[in-house]
Amino acid sequence: MNNLNDPPGWNIQPDRRGREAGAGDGNQWNYALLVPMLGLAAFRWIWTRDSQKEIQKVKVQYDKDVSTIKSEMEARYRDTLTESRRAVATLELELEKERQRVKGYQQALVSHSQHLIQLRKQLEQEREALNDEKQKLVKSGAAGAALRDALERETSWYQGAMATMRELEGLLVERQNAYCSLIQPREHRLEMEKNLLLKVVKDPVAAELDLESDLKDIFKRDKHCADLMNMDKRKNGSLMWVYLKYWQLQITLQKHKKAEEAIFTGRIQSDKK
Repeated sequence: MNNLNDPPGWNIQPDRRGREAGAGDGNQWNYALLVPMLGLAAFRWIWTRDSQKEIQKVKVQYDKDVSTIKSEMEARYRDTLTESRRAVATLELELEKERQRVKGYQQALVSHSQHLIQLRKQLEQEREALNDEKQKLVKSGAAGAALRDALERETSWYQGAMATMRELEGLLVERQNAYCSLIQPREHRLEMEKNLLLKVVKDPVAAELDLESDLKDIFKRDKHCADLMNMDKRKNGSLMWVYLKYWQLQITLQKHKKAEEAIFTGRIQSDKK
């Protein structure tokens, strides 16, 4: 009869041949291998559980650190963005102030140029009137001869004055070129302006025409420069050219006034006597 409590091959059978040395059956090793395997499985399970806990702990700490760094970076970004916007707003305000200042300079320059143009027109009208008067005097015989003599006497003064104007024109061209230059130092331009002012104070013709205040006005207001690729120095400047035309008209008018004064005061007649 079959033993239900011991199905064939289920239970470990005792070694019927005994435990002599060299027995071929290895059932006695099953228990010996089972214990280390169970220990290894238990160690692996414990190690895996502890590793999972450690991994989870590191992961939580990592997420916490990342969240902290992210918050700090966002706060720094907001601060930087706020500072940048504030700086941009300040720069825009300063730029608008400079634009308004330049606009004011431009309006003042235009107004001043228009005033000088009106003066030049007035001088031209006076010169035409003097020419008409001169023609009348020339046609009147003795008075015409006296006027010719007076004008001839003022020719030397006129030529000297025009030579002074040409010299001033060259110096002003160089000064404006220094103002527009990106490489010439500011101190060099200031030295040129100082020398120009000294010249018009010491020169008799320039002093007679009172050019000092006009030069200071040019230094203060004439900021016109040609484009960066310009090689012609005479294309720089705007107000200075208006003043130069004005000064030349002044010299011509002054020549006729001097001749007229000489006739009216009797210097020409007395010289002839």
